[in-house]
Amino acid sequence: MYKAKLEKDIRCPLEYGLEVFGGKWKSRIICVLAAKKVLRYSELRKEMGNITDAVMAAALKELLAGQIVERRAYEEIPPRVEYSLTKKGQSVVPILRGICQWAGAYYKEDCAHTMIHCQKCDYKPV
Repeated sequence: MYKAKLEKDIRCPLEYGLEVFGGKWKSRIICVLAAKKVLRYSELRKEMGNITDAVMAAALKELLAGQIVERRAYEEIPPRVEYSLTKKGQSVVPILRGICQWAGAYYKEDCAHTMIHCQKCDYKPV
């Protein structure tokens, strides 16, 4: 298993926040679970679109470790596992929506392309 040569040196709350829920896939997983509440792995992957199993599994593992997402396994045959946001994870959603609104306001100034409506949050371009 890979072991980092240097320990993480988080020196401010912003760095911690970006470590916990930043990046392309973790923030999308949070938004999907915020909209859908509870999903099985296959349903979540379908909602995510073009993500590989390895990348999704790694992102979920990090979100589980950060206590943003919870995993509930049921003793059934076939086995059933569901993912949902924890209370801590739900507290991140307004932050991500704020980032989405900010990006929607300034993206058009910085880029010639039009941003489409996000299907996972409340943001609609103006």
